[in-house]
Amino acid sequence: MSGLLSEDLLTAIGRVAEPKRELVTRRDIRKYAVATGSQQRKYLDGDVAPPMFHVPLFWDVVELSELTPDGVSIDTLLPIFPLNRAMAGGLDIDYVKPIYPGDWLTATRTLTNIYEKSGRSGPLIFYEVVMDVRNDEGELVIREKTTRILR
Repeated sequence: MSGLLSEDLLTAIGRVAEPKRELVTRRDIRKYAVATGSQQRKYLDGDVAPPMFHVPLFWDVVELSELTPDGVSIDTLLPIFPLNRAMAGGLDIDYVKPIYPGDWLTATRTLTNIYEKSGRSGPLIFYEVVMDVRNDEGELVIREKTTRILR
């Protein structure tokens, strides 16, 4: 190992982002279904949200000047890492309850792990973020774990 992960950096594990609350509308479900090429009538009519609908629902809406060079908003949950070329490392989504129009959903993101591995081209940093999406009754609707790799 190259020892890229300082104790200070590792103290970020457990950091929780400010919760984001959004209203699910029939129109947004329909727009998402059309944009993703869905063919199921329940999605096209907006009766229930299709898989992956929640992902852009909680994205920040920011001005272009607030985006990184690759077009992503800056994630304030994350510490500043010594490596910065990001790659997808995995996405695990548990759909617990359906999402319906009129649902108010609250997403809470937690930085759950940071670790280092050696790759063919040098050291790699992995980090994991878990997002819990709950309805207004406090019931878990979705749990999503994202793994990213930095090199």
